[in-house]
Amino acid sequence: MPDDFNLKSFLADLPHLPGVYRHIDERGEVLYVGKARDLKKRVSSYFQKNLASPRISHMVARVARLEVTVTRSEAEALLLENNLIKRLKPRYNILFRDDKSYPYLMFSGHEVPRIAYYRGSTSGKGRYFGPYPNAWAVRETIQILQRVFRLRTCEDSVYANRSRPCLLHQIGRCSAPCVKLISPDDYQDDVRRAVRFLDGQAGKVLKDIEARMHQASQALAFEQAAALRDQMGALAKVLQQQSMEKVGDDDVDIIAISTAGGRVCVNLAMVRGGRHLGDKPFFPSNISVENSAGDVLAAFVAQHYIESVLPPVLVCSHSLPDAGLMSLLAEQTGKKARVVVRPQGIRKTWLEQAVRNADMALARLLTESTARVERTLALATALDLDVDEAALDALHIECFDISHTAGEATQASCVVYEHHDMQPTLYRRYNIAGITPGDDYAAMRQVLTRRFSRVADGQADMPGVVLIDGGKGQVEIARQVFAELGLDIHSIVGVAKGEGRKVGLETLVFADERPPVALGIESAALMLVAQIRDEAHRFAITGMRAKRAKARTVSRLEEIEGVGARRRQRLLARFGGFSGVVDASIDDLRSVAGISDELAERIYHALR
Repeated sequence: MPDDFNLKSFLADLPHLPGVYRHIDERGEVLYVGKARDLKKRVSSYFQKNLASPRISHMVARVARLEVTVTRSEAEALLLENNLIKRLKPRYNILFRDDKSYPYLMFSGHEVPRIAYYRGSTSGKGRYFGPYPNAWAVRETIQILQRVFRLRTCEDSVYANRSRPCLLHQIGRCSAPCVKLISPDDYQDDVRRAVRFLDGQAGKVLKDIEARMHQASQALAFEQAAALRDQMGALAKVLQQQSMEKVGDDDVDIIAISTAGGRVCVNLAMVRGGRHLGDKPFFPSNISVENSAGDVLAAFVAQHYIESVLPPVLVCSHSLPDAGLMSLLAEQTGKKARVVVRPQGIRKTWLEQAVRNADMALARLLTESTARVERTLALATALDLDVDEAALDALHIECFDISHTAGEATQASCVVYEHHDMQPTLYRRYNIAGITPGDDYAAMRQVLTRRFSRVADGQADMPGVVLIDGGKGQVEIARQVFAELGLDIHSIVGVAKGEGRKVGLETLVFADERPPVALGIESAALMLVAQIRDEAHRFAITGMRAKRAKARTVSRLEEIEGVGARRRQRLLARFGGFSGVVDASIDDLRSVAGISDELAERIYHALR
């Protein structure tokens, strides 16, 4: 430990209070984040003679200092711990990838509600069902609701401007409330039946439709009776096609853990309203042989449910080692859940299926991982990198590319390859300004200077390999930047395109006077380089196109006399974007507040 950190004094001053502690190495990197009911007892336990495992001993040997944060309760410590784990990604914590938010099915809060696929906060108007394990499950459910209840899915801008029914009405997927073919009250009745269906009351909905069909028939309303007959038939068919047996209106999460080949899969299956919605595998990192399945389960439950919906029942393949974890989650989330480890009946079937799916997902990962490791090893060998197995897994490659259209909207991209895979959460785009349009060398100099000044200042780590999409000229620019910043130029590798820019004919160009290397079309190393380079190119182009489209959208509307910021905002909001404004008729344009007949004509002709 450094001289300025007195461990004995630090431990003596710790309070007997709940909180979060952080182990930090001499470089300032957080090694581990943990929570404690009693900070003094928990943190002091790391510095006893007999530690629980060699892994903990290895970690403690690297600790240069500690930091603690006192919290009001252990539940609050749990929340802070998981926020820090997600942000800092300590190497000794079991980490689950910070995935996108789970998808929901949304009923909007309109008089004539729309059903839609949705991600994000569920605190807005409307009603939300889910979460669902994947987008496919949401879209399948939407298709069912369209077939049975004929609910609208169109955007508000489309709905408000319909003059005749769309194709979905013609194929029996929408009741066309947009053109008043169904009254708002009758449409709301269908929405309520759809909600009951999603709440697990499909049988009651079916009986309700059947009763209404008989009433319509007795009233000699044969057309209405026929429509209800078709709706009942569609719902009955859906229920027959359900591959999973329904059990009441249960909301259950099933969590199965599989281990093999030094890797772990946590498979999460979701049941909502008694209907099995599918499952999703997670592959945590920073797992050691000392971590039990219970440890992994506890890490998953804490990290996942601190932000996601906690259902009343968790069916798990293993027991939680910390009996108080569920109480902490209940205190923090306001919802209680019961953990079932030895389920019976259909829940046992669900768990067995989740375990099989975890085994299969892990087998696929191990097969794919072997191939990815071999590709990374091939590249490391081709670049003459001296790396062991651990260093190979941690090999950090960054690739830079420049994209523009005739000098317009120049952007640079930086994509990252690490742990034998692309890491999209680490990608970065850089807006390039202050250069001669089309000067790729100046653009490359600017982005590399911005990125690696942070490395020279000690604010960021140096990648193991820096790939430059370009030949000798671009590599020379990179060499100059690195030399000016005092960085090692041996990590710079240019990817020079071959004849006809065909994949497989590229040549690797180096900044340290090594001779160029042509790996050949069969080389696994070159295929990996091409994949990374192509990803950088794709990422740069999509960013450039978005920037260019935004600039052109604003400029084209700004160029029209009489269209100021407020009117431009109203037009874009009214028609759902620039393309909607372009497609709008003069009558549509004049319906927007503040747009006169004369201005509507001016806008219409200016955008043609």
